[in-house]
Amino acid sequence: MPTPHPIDTPQLRERLQSALDENLAHQREVLHELGDQVAHLVDEIAALLSGGKRLRAAFLYWGYRALGGPDSPELIRAASSMELFQAAALLHDDVMDDSDLRRGRPTAHRSFAASHHEHAWAGESARFGHAAAILAGNLCLTWCDSTFSASGLPATEIASARGEFDNMRTQLMGGQYLDVLDAAQGWEGLDHAERLERSRTVIRYKSAKYSVEQPLLIGARAAGAGTDTLTGLSAYGIALGEAFQIRDDVLGVYGNPQTTGKPAGDDLREGKRTVLIAHALALGSEEDVATLLGLLGRADLTDEQVTVCRDLLERVGAVSATEEMISTIAARALEALQATPGLTDEGRAALADLVEISTARAT
Repeated sequence: MPTPHPIDTPQLRERLQSALDENLAHQREVLHELGDQVAHLVDEIAALLSGGKRLRAAFLYWGYRALGGPDSPELIRAASSMELFQAAALLHDDVMDDSDLRRGRPTAHRSFAASHHEHAWAGESARFGHAAAILAGNLCLTWCDSTFSASGLPATEIASARGEFDNMRTQLMGGQYLDVLDAAQGWEGLDHAERLERSRTVIRYKSAKYSVEQPLLIGARAAGAGTDTLTGLSAYGIALGEAFQIRDDVLGVYGNPQTTGKPAGDDLREGKRTVLIAHALALGSEEDVATLLGLLGRADLTDEQVTVCRDLLERVGAVSATEEMISTIAARALEALQATPGLTDEGRAALADLVEISTARAT
């Protein structure tokens, strides 16, 4: 008999959206005295917050519930802070990657730039767009903090989770730096093991920890988890977070744009050094490697060239090797979960289901 869906059954999406909408309405009031022009800043954030998988919020929610903590509006507000943190990361990431689309609509910096161009304002439209999007991201970071602190959960619970919350916000910025540093340094002179290690280190600190492990531990710490429970949940979260990001990297090459909300092959155009690419460089012939490196990172990559890359990655076995890695790491997450003491049956079942949801091929 299938277990209840860990996001749909407690109506997390609907309740999180209501909490976010209420929060944004309050923030509009705070900014109202600055004038109507500032509304565009909040509009872009609201548009970004209207979609998404809600996985990070779900991990905080179930980290709390799995320790016996009760469902409540206060818990939902605390979980919604993870969506604000994610929005900040996406706004900044899209500027750094110079991305055109996010969740099926123009990225914030593109929207701000288009407004600048439409009104024929002074200066460069692209520069204005980047500045506005960075400020929108900074706003989300501020609101993330205030939303968590003022969620209404007991002060003792907020205090118990605060260290993890602060570590999450600091380590993500370090992880983002590692990502841009890795792209700048390149992989020349590295062997396969070193390439995998570099890509997996970036994955851990740019995505895995803040996507799964840290939201989960924030919820668990707030609910009073002991050391052994936290250790087990950390092992589960890091493994699942890595599998989740490797899946996302595969979708960045093969995902349906209607599902991912991004153009097909965008990660190839950005030249991302992922586990998938590391496998291809190890498994391909000299000709295959030369072809891939000649196309990887070209902003003008055509759809036909994207197809060439996709076919090459499959033909040399990079896709199957990456899929095997996802399965192995996801299995490790489940093993860690089953060995974690102190969890409710409902919480353990929900976290097990989140492994499949986080690594699904068509997400």
